[in-house]
Amino acid sequence: MKKATLEFLRQRFLAYYQDDRLSLPPTVAQREWAMVLFDPDYPEIHMHRHMGFPGKDELLAYIRNMAPAHLYYSSAYYALPHAPTMAEKGWLGADLIFDLDADHITRGPYEMMLERVRQETEKLIGMLTGELGFPPSGIDLVFSGGRGYHVHVRDPEIRGWGSEERRELIDYVCGIGIDPGIILSSPAPSPRGWHQRYIAALNEYLLWLESMEPKQAVAELVSLEGVGKGTAEEFLKRVPGIRSALARDASAINLKDFATGKVIRGLAGSKEGKFPALLREKAALADEPVTTDIKRLIRMPTSLHGGSGFRVTPVPVRELPSFDPLEDAVVFGTRPVTIDCSRNLSMTLLGDTHDVPKGTSQVPEALAVFLCCRGMAEIGGSHAA
Repeated sequence: MKKATLEFLRQRFLAYYQDDRLSLPPTVAQREWAMVLFDPDYPEIHMHRHMGFPGKDELLAYIRNMAPAHLYYSSAYYALPHAPTMAEKGWLGADLIFDLDADHITRGPYEMMLERVRQETEKLIGMLTGELGFPPSGIDLVFSGGRGYHVHVRDPEIRGWGSEERRELIDYVCGIGIDPGIILSSPAPSPRGWHQRYIAALNEYLLWLESMEPKQAVAELVSLEGVGKGTAEEFLKRVPGIRSALARDASAINLKDFATGKVIRGLAGSKEGKFPALLREKAALADEPVTTDIKRLIRMPTSLHGGSGFRVTPVPVRELPSFDPLEDAVVFGTRPVTIDCSRNLSMTLLGDTHDVPKGTSQVPEALAVFLCCRGMAEIGGSHAA
């Protein structure tokens, strides 16, 4: 990154942090803090961590003086958050964190990735509130400023949970470890939950099999572990009856039947293919290691993301369906800035589509910040010398 670009970004971030727009998490003094600064090696990451502040005023003064490119705090609460090693900090508990990152879900244009991760976040919120009993008022939802969302749950009753308890929760959200033998041996306990999702996915899979030519359907089933050609052919004869049972009462399916049992077990053990894909569509694809980590660093809401210049934006749960990061997380304006772009590109920002040519051109400041943060442009014109 050129010196002029680095200084441009630092000045824009500094201007943002001078305004009274920051909202700090509770219990500042018990958090570890970490920052990445606009130093000469940026965007190479040099994280300054193991920092502690006695209160809100000291932290705000530091942020406004340093204007970090990235700002993090610990999901954990510590007795000595500034201690240089994790063992010395004295762990007191941690918030429950979910991280949904579009990079782990799909690939494609930025706008498409943002929409897809928003949909996954809606699924997660639905599970937390509709199935796991977390009240919406106890959930803090935050756009990460990049390609995803963070969900913070600060319920004191779960603060002391270790990694294993958190693992059970993320396994449920992601649909990991589902036992079809249990699901298909008893009536649905609720109109919501994985019992219904699994049955719906199985029904969709069976409909897909029925839409295929018989030879193709046999080949699909034979690809499952433990399923031979004869078993596959027998199972296909049973598909109409199985689908009928799924519509009435899944426990009516005879898993002791050789062909049915073999195929169901084969589906349960498959990691790739149509059926696992159908199940993944019904899961909320949160990042598992983030939730199980009881000492995680997470971006501070209302700070700026050094990879985009967007605000790490708190989003009321009820407003998620209408939230648009390309408008609602943008903090910089429309004054023209000269940049030197590395390639032709097109991007929608603040409601307008901008076609940016390779080379020197003028773009709105908000777009200039985004492209420079992304490493797709440098400050151009007389300021670039």
